[in-house]
Amino acid sequence: MGFFSWTWVSIFLCFQLLLPRHSLSNCSFRSYELEEIPKYFLNQTQKCELSDWMVGIRRKLHENSELGFEEFETSRVIREKLDKLGIPYKYPPAVTGVLGFIGTGKPPFVALRADMDALPIQVLLNLFGRVVPSPVHVCLCEEMVEWEHKSRVTGKMHACGHDAHVAMLLGAARILQEHQNELQGTVVLVFQPGEEGYAGAKKMIEDGALENVEAIFGLHVSSGLPVGQVSTRAGPLLAGSGFFQAVIHGKGGHAANPHHSVDPILAASNVVITLQYIVSREGDPLDPQVVTVGKFQAGNAFNVIPDSVTIGGTFRAFVKSSLLQLKKRIQEVITTQAAVHRCTATVDFFDAEKAYPPTVNDENLHEFVNRVATDMLGPSNVKEAAPVTGAEDFAFYQEVVPGYFFFVGMKNETRGELGRSHNPNFVVNEDVLPYGAALHASLAVRFLLEKVVKARSQERVHHDEL
Repeated sequence: MGFFSWTWVSIFLCFQLLLPRHSLSNCSFRSYELEEIPKYFLNQTQKCELSDWMVGIRRKLHENSELGFEEFETSRVIREKLDKLGIPYKYPPAVTGVLGFIGTGKPPFVALRADMDALPIQVLLNLFGRVVPSPVHVCLCEEMVEWEHKSRVTGKMHACGHDAHVAMLLGAARILQEHQNELQGTVVLVFQPGEEGYAGAKKMIEDGALENVEAIFGLHVSSGLPVGQVSTRAGPLLAGSGFFQAVIHGKGGHAANPHHSVDPILAASNVVITLQYIVSREGDPLDPQVVTVGKFQAGNAFNVIPDSVTIGGTFRAFVKSSLLQLKKRIQEVITTQAAVHRCTATVDFFDAEKAYPPTVNDENLHEFVNRVATDMLGPSNVKEAAPVTGAEDFAFYQEVVPGYFFFVGMKNETRGELGRSHNPNFVVNEDVLPYGAALHASLAVRFLLEKVVKARSQERVHHDEL
C-alpha cells in the first residue's frame, strides 16, 4: 500500500479510537474527518450543562480572588474538580500549582496551561475620595463592577481573566477525560500560580511541569476581539520585560546654597532624559523596544536638596539579545550620568523575580494552531495578532519546549465595554468559556493524533524501503 493511502487509513483508525461510542450514540463515527474534531468539541462545550459548570467554577474563583503563590483555595477547587472527574494529579508544584494527567501516561505528551492568580487592585484618590489621575494617596479598592459574584476580597480581583482560564482548562479536562481510554498519548494539565510578576512558570518548570512534554499551548482572553474569534501570530507575540530601580546618591543641603550640595535630583533628571536616547538613537527602528521611567521619588520639602533620589522603570523588547542590550545600557547610563553630576548610583534589576523573556511562538505550531482554529471557527474568524509590548511568563515554557500562545475573543458590543485588563472595571464575558475549552481540547487531541499518525507513517515508509 502506498504512503498516502496508508496515512489516511491510519487517520481513519485513529478516529475510530478517538470518539467513544457511548458519547456518540446519535451520530455515525465513520462520518468524522480530521477537521470535524474541533467542531465536535465546540458543540460539546456549548451545551448548557457543561457551559454552566464552567461558569460556576469561574464565578467561585472570582469571588475568592487570590494573589500569586497564595492561591490555596483556587488550588483546592481545582483538585476537587479533578478528583470528581477521576483525573490523577500532582500537588503542589510551585507552592499552589496542580499538574493533571489524562490519557495513557505514555508518550507523546502535550501540555495545556492555565494561570491561576488574581491581581492587587488599587485606585488613585484625591483628598475628597475621588478617582483622579494625579493622586494624593493610593488606596486598595473593591471591584468596581457591581454584580452578584464580584470579588469579596478587598484589594484583590481577577482583573486579567485568569479565573476564566482555569474554568476553560477544567472544561477541556472534563471532555478529554470522557475520551481518556481513546487518547493516543498523554495530556498534561498545567494549572500555574504566580503569572502576574512572580515568574510562576519558571517554578513550575523547576518542579517538573514539562517532563516528557513535546509541546505546550496557552491562551488568554481578549476584550478587544469578538466572541468566536481568535488571534494568532508566528514568532514574537509578546515582549520580554525587565524592571530596574536605581538609587542616586548625592549630598543634601539647603536649596538656597546649592553650591554646598551635590544635587541628586539634577543627576536623576539627566538620567531620565538620557535613557530615552537608548531607544531613539541606539535601537534598530525595525526592532521595537521600550524604556520607561515610571517612578521618581526625591525629597519632601520645597527648600531642601535631598541626599538621594530613587527612580525606577521597565524595559521591553521582542528579541532576547535586544533585551539584554537594554539592560546593559541602562546600567551604564545611570552610573555614568550620576558620575558626571558628582553622584554615585546603585542599580537593581530584580532578575530573579521580575525579568520575563519574549513570548515567541513556534513557527510549526503556528500552522497547526491555525488549522485547528480554522476548522472550528472558519477562516474569517482566525485573525493575525499584532505584537504586544506586555509580557507573559508563558515564555519560560517556550524556552524549554515548542510552545504557542494565542488570544481568544470575548467582546460583545451589545453588552457594552468589558473594561481594560488590570483594572477594577474589567469584566469577563462568560460566553468565551466554551470556545477556550474546546480549543484546548482540540489542540491536545489533534496534536497527539497527528503525532501518532506521523510516527506510524515514518515507520511504514521505513518498512517499505526495507
